[in-house]
Amino acid sequence: MTDSKYFTTTKKGEIFELKADLNSDKKEKKKEAVKKVIASMTVGKDVSALFPDVVNCMQTDNLELKKLVYLYLMNYAKSQPDMAIMAVNTFVKDCEDPNPLIRALAVRTMGCIRVDKITEYLCEPLRKCLKDEDPYVQKTAAVCVAKLYDINPQLVEDQGFIDQLRDLLTASNPMVVANAVAALSEINDASQSGAALFDLNSQTINKLLTALNECTEWGQIFILDSLANYTPKDEREAQSVCERVTPRLAHANAAVVLSAVKVLMKFMEVMNPSGEYITTLTKKLAPPLVTLLSAEPEVQYVALRNINLIVQKRSDILKQEMKVFFVKYNDPIYVKLEKLDIMIRLASQGNIAQVLAELKEYATEVDVDFVRKSVRAIGRCAIKVEQSAERCVSTLLDLIQTKVNYVVQEAIVVIKDIFRKYPNKYESIIATLCENLDTLDEPEARASMIWIIGEYAERIDNADELLESFLEGFHDENTQVQLQLLTAIVKLFLKRPQDTQELVQSVLSLATQDSDNPDLRDRGYIYWRLLSTDPAAAKDVVLAEKPLISEETDLIEPTLLDELICYIGSLASVYHKPPSAFVEGRTAARRVLPTRAPGSGSTSPDSETTSTPVQQSTVILPSQGSQGDLIGDLLNMDLGPPMMGSSTTVPMAQAQDAAAIDLLGGGLDSLLGGPVASAPTPPPTTTATSSSPFTVAAAAPPASGSNAELVRGCWMASPFDIENKSLCPVPFPTVGFNQIALPMQLD
Repeated sequence: MTDSKYFTTTKKGEIFELKADLNSDKKEKKKEAVKKVIASMTVGKDVSALFPDVVNCMQTDNLELKKLVYLYLMNYAKSQPDMAIMAVNTFVKDCEDPNPLIRALAVRTMGCIRVDKITEYLCEPLRKCLKDEDPYVQKTAAVCVAKLYDINPQLVEDQGFIDQLRDLLTASNPMVVANAVAALSEINDASQSGAALFDLNSQTINKLLTALNECTEWGQIFILDSLANYTPKDEREAQSVCERVTPRLAHANAAVVLSAVKVLMKFMEVMNPSGEYITTLTKKLAPPLVTLLSAEPEVQYVALRNINLIVQKRSDILKQEMKVFFVKYNDPIYVKLEKLDIMIRLASQGNIAQVLAELKEYATEVDVDFVRKSVRAIGRCAIKVEQSAERCVSTLLDLIQTKVNYVVQEAIVVIKDIFRKYPNKYESIIATLCENLDTLDEPEARASMIWIIGEYAERIDNADELLESFLEGFHDENTQVQLQLLTAIVKLFLKRPQDTQELVQSVLSLATQDSDNPDLRDRGYIYWRLLSTDPAAAKDVVLAEKPLISEETDLIEPTLLDELICYIGSLASVYHKPPSAFVEGRTAARRVLPTRAPGSGSTSPDSETTSTPVQQSTVILPSQGSQGDLIGDLLNMDLGPPMMGSSTTVPMAQAQDAAAIDLLGGGLDSLLGGPVASAPTPPPTTTATSSSPFTVAAAAPPASGSNAELVRGCWMASPFDIENKSLCPVPFPTVGFNQIALPMQLD
């Protein structure tokens, strides 16, 4: 017979009948009634009205009935705190019961009842259970201390329960040791101070390693996590611990395996990197990690995220296991993408052929995201393994010939990176790329193609026509494309100034006068100023030799990687973020890998609790004089339409005629091969006529009696006549200057 009958009752007045059965003298009837109450509670019915009657059933020797009553109490004690006090005497009595199962059940239930009024009565029974002769009661009481700490941390510290937990670390029973470690770890994580609650020494470590072989899998995880926080005194001790932890790599539970890997990864840091033992450990670490990839997809994903960290730290561990990361047809997309990432990290000259063959196959799949990532992976292979670059470029060209739009666009993006890595080596393919210009509709692909045209403008005969085609819809382009187009046209002008002057004037005008984007506008003004004052400097800046891009652009920063290695097997290793980034209120000290002292096997004892100091980069501030020069240069900048000559003024009406503007000023002569213009002289500040625009000079105090005003660091002065044709007087006239209203002083 099953228990389903308890869930099928539909009688009227059910609560009344249950109440009568709970107060029955017959034990069997009472047990049946409690089961019905628990069944109703399970399906969501409110049976809190029966609280006193259920509590009366606690006085029984029947272990099954007592468990059911305790289950009811844990559920309703929080909503009925005053009535829950009625059960305290029974709890205290049960904590002294001859049956260890009842003693453990009583202390466990008291720990689960989160009512402040009951916790103060829990202290004495809990203290007795922590010293109980039965290990089952002791291990239950150890966990109860952690639960009590969550309710009232101050009470646990005042009653000395943490000291009792430390004493349990030396217990003879491995389960007691494991639960004591688990409780101390939970309390340590919840502690506001973040200080370690127990010191690990050689004796304690030996005790934990002994318990490791005999406790449950979850106990093993807690013990291994505690071992990972220990810094061995020397290399010999590190090897000894590793020897005893290594068998855990063969465990069936993935969490135990990852915890063991974490311990070994940390302890390998204090060993001689060229020693035989490191080589042996490296060989032992590969099989368990490979085995994890045969589990269900969710476990595979967690394993792959951890393997990603391990490969970045020690790529030699899995360098012979490339094939296990090849994608299967039925892998979920999140597993496929992670495998792809690890394949690139493991790519080398020895296996690049089979990797490229796989990637080319992946690029013909139906999943668009996966195909994009595969095409990018081919480019990353070319950048990482120089010997394979030509083969990778050939593969990308084959993919471009497929004319699949998103494949072509991704290929162009990665080819741009290949050009950055290997300049002047694969330019012969530019013609093929230009054939697909009209199909590009994604901002990143368009920006990459524009970069290629600008970078190799001297080798592309119709580069000006190609860039002009992009310029037609300039305002509709993405900001990334606009910025790249501005730079590319300036590059083209510096390389071929004779026939591209009109083009560069157009783009500078669009960027500085018609754009609302501050980044684009600022870059336009910088190029404008460079070209108009010193074209030679413009060449040095814009056409400067670019640094080669690094082999791996997405590697985790080394300090963060070391910290994440300390969290292998936890959520931090899946997010690739430290716990402080996603756990609110966490104040624990940042974990770092132990460091091996040069010339010895010893490590710093503080390496676990303090972070390694990051060397601060030296920042050289300019002197006061140089700052003034910079300000002066900026203030001399042509904020309105530029003039024909450096010191010649033109009427405003003529300046507004866009067709007649020479944006580049006299500085263009040097670029075109003509005479070099002399350095621009500061314009006069008090001799401008009424038709001249305002003149701007570096901030300097005005002459006494002058009509100059200090506005945003500039002295501005210009005498002119104003006729007020309105009916009202104008006490505080203002003038619009570069879209800023400035007050004027009237003489």
